[in-house]
Amino acid sequence: MKLTEEERYMKEALRQAKKAYAIGEVPIGCVIVHEGKVIGRGYNRRNTDRNTLAHAELQAMRKAMRVIGDWRLEGCVMYITLEPCPMCAGAVVQARIPKVVVGSMNPKAGCAGSVIDLFKIEKLNHQVMFVNGVLEKECSELLTRFFRELREEKRKKIKSAP
Repeated sequence: MKLTEEERYMKEALRQAKKAYAIGEVPIGCVIVHEGKVIGRGYNRRNTDRNTLAHAELQAMRKAMRVIGDWRLEGCVMYITLEPCPMCAGAVVQARIPKVVVGSMNPKAGCAGSVIDLFKIEKLNHQVMFVNGVLEKECSELLTRFFRELREEKRKKIKSAP
């Protein structure tokens, strides 16, 4: 079965998410594509870097901006395994990214439609085309497995405590 373009790039974002998983971070991955080429990659590193700003989207945007040579990422598409938080959704709007493709939605903190939708506020100077559900099962399963293992680890620590 041939993958669509969106699925192919979401697979790339999933590869990034698995890097986060491997270092014990919440497995969120992101790639930014410009003219058919990945120009920015990132994965969640908040705990590793001890930095609130070390989200996958911001990591990928920083790299893409270096490649483009501008803070505007017009003409780019962001592929992210989990719906962006308020900070990242705001950064997408500020960078003028025209399209975001998401694997799974984030009902607790998502700002592309779950909790609020920063991408569709008409009073802002930029709106974002949004596609969700691309490889949703794989994206969701990775997050579910991570949090299940985290809960199991906490239970083991509680049981082994004096």
